[in-house]
Amino acid sequence: MSSGNSRYGEFNQRIDYVFKVVLIGDSAVGKSQLLARFSRNEFSVDSKATIGVEFQTRTLNIDDKTIKAQIWDTAGQERYRAVTSAYYRGAVGAMLVYDITKRQTFDHVARWLDELRGHADRNIVIMLIGNKSDLGSLRAVPTEDAKEFAQRENLFFMETSALEATNVEGAFVTVLTEIYRITSKKSLIANDQSDSTGNSSLLKGTQIVVPGQEPPSESKSTG
Repeated sequence: MSSGNSRYGEFNQRIDYVFKVVLIGDSAVGKSQLLARFSRNEFSVDSKATIGVEFQTRTLNIDDKTIKAQIWDTAGQERYRAVTSAYYRGAVGAMLVYDITKRQTFDHVARWLDELRGHADRNIVIMLIGNKSDLGSLRAVPTEDAKEFAQRENLFFMETSALEATNVEGAFVTVLTEIYRITSKKSLIANDQSDSTGNSSLLKGTQIVVPGQEPPSESKSTG
C-alpha cells in the first residue's frame, strides 16, 4: 500500500484525480464517525443520525499524484432510500460498514452489496469494514465470518475503530490506492491504443517500462 503525505486542510494545489467514495451500511454502525475521523481526524461522542446525504473531502498524495477524495455519507434508514441512484452515480469506491457488536448489521451486508452492485460501476472498489473494534468484549460478529464473506465476494476487508482511530486511515488509503491503480492502468491502456493508431502522438512516452518488472498483481489483499 503506497501513500504519501495527506492534508486535512485544502489549498489551491493542482488536483490530478477526484475520486468519489460512498459509505453504506445500516444506521448507527458508525459511517459518519469514520468519515469524520478520516476527513477531519475528529470523533464526536454526541453524533446524531445522518439526515439525507452529506460529503467531506480530503486531499492525499498517492504515487506523487494529488488525489482529492470525495467521501459521501448517507442515512442508513429505509426512509431515505429514495436517494439511491444519485448517491451511487459516479462512485469509484465504497466502504460497506457493519458494527461488530450487532450481528444484524452484518447480516444486512449482502443486501447492501446487491444494491451497490445494482447501481454502481462494475469496477467499483469495495472495502468491507467491521467498525467498533474497540468494543471487542461485546463482539457478535467473528472476524473469520467477515473475512470469508469478503473473500467470497472479492472485497477488501478491515476491522476499524473510529473512536480509537484504528485502521481508519489504512482502510480509506487502501481503497483510494486501488482506485488510483485501476484508473492509471486504464489511462495507460487508452494511451497505448491511441499510440498504435497514430492518432495521438502527444501521448507517446507516458508509459515507463522497467525491464524485468512484473505487472501489479490483480489479487486483492485483506487488511
